[in-house]
Amino acid sequence: QVQLVESGGGSVQAGGSLRLSCVASKITTCIGWARQSAGKGREAVAAIARYGGFRDYAYSVKGRFTISQDSDKNTLYLERIDLKSDDTDVYSCAGGDVHAVSAVVAGGVQPGSYRNWGPGTQVTVSA
Repeated sequence: QVQLVESGGGSVQAGGSLRLSCVASKITTCIGWARQSAGKGREAVAAIARYGGFRDYAYSVKGRFTISQDSDKNTLYLERIDLKSDDTDVYSCAGGDVHAVSAVVAGGVQPGSYRNWGPGTQVTVSA
């Protein structure tokens, strides 16, 4: 089972930018980010397949968030710009297998696509 550890959360003003990082303990076929705030369900934000470069983004973040990975370091990144107050959430890194890759290719990654989760990092966007 892969261990995932996020970093880079914090507080930022609306319109600002932030980069999240996630280090995986071993190679993961598919890896991504999801977010959740109190009283709401978890939302898959972005995902990337280790091989082939396939990416999938939630409609709410397209054009503002960019997911990337450093395969040599087993590290995942999420670059976020033009942050809004609605982006205030706990962001978690998640790992999946070939089934998650299929979801990425099809453009329909959901939280249920993943098998492993990091503890999460809080991001707060103030107006």
